[in-house]
Amino acid sequence: MENRENFKSRIGFIMTSAGCAIGLGNVWRFPFITGQYGGAAFVLFYLLFLVLLGAPIMVMEFAVGRASGKSAVRSFHELEPKGSKWHVFGYFAAAGNYLLMMFYTTVAGWMFAYIFKSARGTFSGLNAEQIGGVFGTMLANPVEQLCWMTAVIIIGFLICMGGLKNGVEKASTIIMTSLLFLMLILVVRAVTLPGAGKGLAFYLKPDFSKMAQNGWGEVIFAAMGQAFFTLSLGIGALAIFGSYIGKEKALTGEALHIITLDTFVALMAGFIIFPACFAFGVNPGQGPGLIFVTLPNIFNSMLLGRLWGTLFFVFMSFAALSTVIAVFENIIAFAMDRNGWSRKKAVIVNIVLVLVLSIPCTLGFNVWSNIVIPKIGNIQDIEDFIVSNNLLPLGSLVYLVFCTSRYGWGFDNFIQEANTGSGIKFPHALKFYVSCILPMIAIVIWAVGYLQKFILK
Repeated sequence: MENRENFKSRIGFIMTSAGCAIGLGNVWRFPFITGQYGGAAFVLFYLLFLVLLGAPIMVMEFAVGRASGKSAVRSFHELEPKGSKWHVFGYFAAAGNYLLMMFYTTVAGWMFAYIFKSARGTFSGLNAEQIGGVFGTMLANPVEQLCWMTAVIIIGFLICMGGLKNGVEKASTIIMTSLLFLMLILVVRAVTLPGAGKGLAFYLKPDFSKMAQNGWGEVIFAAMGQAFFTLSLGIGALAIFGSYIGKEKALTGEALHIITLDTFVALMAGFIIFPACFAFGVNPGQGPGLIFVTLPNIFNSMLLGRLWGTLFFVFMSFAALSTVIAVFENIIAFAMDRNGWSRKKAVIVNIVLVLVLSIPCTLGFNVWSNIVIPKIGNIQDIEDFIVSNNLLPLGSLVYLVFCTSRYGWGFDNFIQEANTGSGIKFPHALKFYVSCILPMIAIVIWAVGYLQKFILK
């Protein structure tokens, strides 16, 4: 097996890890879920759960990765007590990464498609309803969707072929820097649109009566679920980057930097989308297609809007691609750690494997649109349900118990690893919280998800 690489710089580690968290969870999922659940009131709960739930679990993933020097599929082998079976979870973590990419690559392909639609002027002169029709037509075309999904997979794996420093780290740093700069420009334009003030009020002024309309339990669960989804916690997607860093910095500070970046992008996406929704009369809770209807309307109202629209979808594609690259790196590391393959062989095998596995989601909007599970939905919904409602919360539970129980790695070993290096330390006083309360919360998130989906609805 090839010698394990390390990140070239701390900023590369932060940008790459943030790239795993920042992507469709922020740009695509966060705005429409916020719209569905009442705006600012939902955002408050989301921010609370990022700190209370997301930060400790992220530190644990990084600690397991750094202490083991392995990907999720092998890290438990290195740290588990002799004779225990914690390593079995590594295979569920690997399955979670594959499942995530099985629907994520399709949606990333939509972003890529919109680069060219915007550049060709497809949206010029169209109203919101007509732009929505363009999105529906794209979903109904299996060939177009397969082509864009394939392009995403090939580009992602080719970047990973360049290695950690010259491929993953370099690409992630460029992508994230460019994305942040362009988002700030677009926020300024969105908040100055006529009628944007109502959108800002919806986004910034909490209205808890709207939460009551949806049901407090459902809204709180949605906020918890979004915190897990946006940070990609529970499937070892971040543990791999812990295995690539040294002992110079304590892990809590690094996790907080990444969560701050992730939160900033999610909030900025809201500042772009919600003012535009109210300016153009678009329902902010309409669903995942929100970004593909609202944003072209913004660009139609801007000077050189066609250029700005094209650039925006370039960088939105990069945001999606940053997560694809990060998870592909995890998948490649699985193959290298478990099978002793070279990076090149791991890339070639997984290009084919991920491509085949991603086909059902792509065809689920057209050829296989009749495949639906009651109360869950189409193929994409099914795959999302397995990941978001099962593997993320239950995987987070595994990390929590493994890092705090004497039958696992243990709290003393975890805290020693997490606090090695300079910077913010993980508080010893949180032992009871992370070993007793937080695992119960993870179980509740999982159980309530089933209750709401199959019994209450």
